Amino acid sequence: MGDPVCVSVLALDPVLEAGAVAALRSCPDLAVVLPDEPGRVTVVIVDAVGPQELDLVRATRNATERPEVVLVATELTPADALHAIAAGARGLLRRREAGAERLARTVLAAAGGDCMVPPEMLARLLEQNADGVATGTRGAGGPGLSTRERAVLRLVADGRETGEIAQELSYSARTVVSVMHDITHRFRLRNRAHAVAYALRAGLL
Repeated sequence: MGDPVCVSVLALDPVLEAGAVAALRSCPDLAVVLPDEPGRVTVVIVDAVGPQELDLVRATRNATERPEVVLVATELTPADALHAIAAGARGLLRRREAGAERLARTVLAAAGGDCMVPPEMLARLLEQNADGVATGTRGAGGPGLSTRERAVLRLVADGRETGEIAQELSYSARTVVSVMHDITHRFRLRNRAHAVAYALRAGLL
């Protein structure tokens, strides 16, 4: 077993911060550090997801250590989720669903480079993009996704790891990695989270 993943918590409410810290400390694979200490993941806890909160996600993501960001919000709509992913969040949770086990799982997924959103929200994200436009509408002649790419990207959006995706779709892990590389290269995207946000916003899923 490797070293624990260092994670910090950033919340305006000290009670919420204390609760999140206690939950994270219950996972042996995580080590909680102070907000100003280097860590691989930062859990940001907010009430609503507005411009200020999105700026906070960006600022946290762009800190010196460039930690992955898991955003926990009291209210989280599909549009909020898209904007948060586009701002750099690697994991999303509603506060009422952020129990110790689920929060730890989301943090570990973020540390491993995967993007995780609430499963029941994924279907809604696939039905509409952040502007409320039904997916499936593309610009004339715009590039799309193949059936295989769409299947892989849907599972990435669901927070699945490469091995899990390969098993689910009966592909090799190498094929899954190749598919994601092709998507990010073709659309000039930074990473998996950016690929999911772009595909949902552009109506490619």
